[in-house]
Amino acid sequence: MFTVAGHLTYCTNIHQGENWKDHFASIKSNFPSIKENISPNNPMGIGLRLSNEASLELIKKENLSEFKEWLKAQHAYVFTMNGFPYGGFHNTIVKDQVHTPDWTTAERVDYTIRLFHILSALLPANMDGGVSTSPLSYRLWFTTKESLDNCRETATKNVIHVIENLILIHKSTGKLLHLDIEPEPDGLLETGEEFLDWFENDLLRLGVPVIKEKLKISGQHAEDLIKEHLRLCYDVCHFAIGYEPHKKIIIEVLKRGIKIGKIQISAALKSKMDLNNRNGIKQSFENFNEPTYLHQVVAKTTDGKLLRYPDLPQAIKQIHNPVFTEWRAHFHVPIFTEKFDLLFSTQDEIKEMLSLQKSSPFTNHLEVETYTWDVLPSELKLPIQDSISREMQWVTQILNN
Repeated sequence: MFTVAGHLTYCTNIHQGENWKDHFASIKSNFPSIKENISPNNPMGIGLRLSNEASLELIKKENLSEFKEWLKAQHAYVFTMNGFPYGGFHNTIVKDQVHTPDWTTAERVDYTIRLFHILSALLPANMDGGVSTSPLSYRLWFTTKESLDNCRETATKNVIHVIENLILIHKSTGKLLHLDIEPEPDGLLETGEEFLDWFENDLLRLGVPVIKEKLKISGQHAEDLIKEHLRLCYDVCHFAIGYEPHKKIIIEVLKRGIKIGKIQISAALKSKMDLNNRNGIKQSFENFNEPTYLHQVVAKTTDGKLLRYPDLPQAIKQIHNPVFTEWRAHFHVPIFTEKFDLLFSTQDEIKEMLSLQKSSPFTNHLEVETYTWDVLPSELKLPIQDSISREMQWVTQILNN
């Protein structure tokens, strides 16, 4: 739905179904009541997540036509898609496999281009559309600098190939589409600084000559096209985990002429590491230690350094280390809740980001992305329609204040 800060939706990665038939059935059983709660009298957007399997089915003409008719009947529209998880995302152990296949592979390229063709067919006129994607790969898969550098270069070249396709789609259809890179803990691109370094020193270095030569345009024009079609997906949870200064990152990104494709509205867990209550804090974190998704931890120490752990179990083993002053953990908790036993959420950082967006808008895509309802501690589980509605209502309340 359109708000004072842009188009607001939620991501359908919360809805079950890895094939299109099952996922569409889940959307149809949940979305209408959510829309009735949130936007009964106005159109409402959908942040569509499709697995590779579902994308192969939805791109078929008859399925696309059926979905478009359903969207029309529901007064709904699709303007953003989540192209990060390629395979199974529910009822399976995901962990680091959420990055598989990574951006070094043809499978990732083909899947992403397919998503863009689907989005081009669904996107309303006079709107830009984005697909968020992984931060190239998972850095802990690489044990040498050479292998990491090779991955980075191959992945970048594949991203450039997608950009070429987006330029052609824009020329042929008039639909402006952008690929939105989503940094996350232990991704090949993890921080705002790493994203900017990659964009300027890898993407532009390798991409400008390719686009310039293929389209027979100037280097500046080629750079402008890359900056139009490759943007940053700003997942608030991910940047909060790294204690990153949101305002500074936004300023640095925009100062370089780079765009932000989407804000993913999400919250992480955090706790001040009280030396007198480490056992209680440990128990609180253990309540969120589930086996499906990665829950990376970034610990701040007394000298201001950051120590990174690839998952909660490794961090919990070190919880009594006296140098810790704060922990932040990658667990997308409900954004409308501030406190979880002895732990807190990074809800305040969502408020900060929404305030920045309201005061000087830098994107028109906002997507609530809490996908962990099935794996939350039992006392936090609510009917999914109520949970999503509460999150959307919380965001609109913040935006309207």
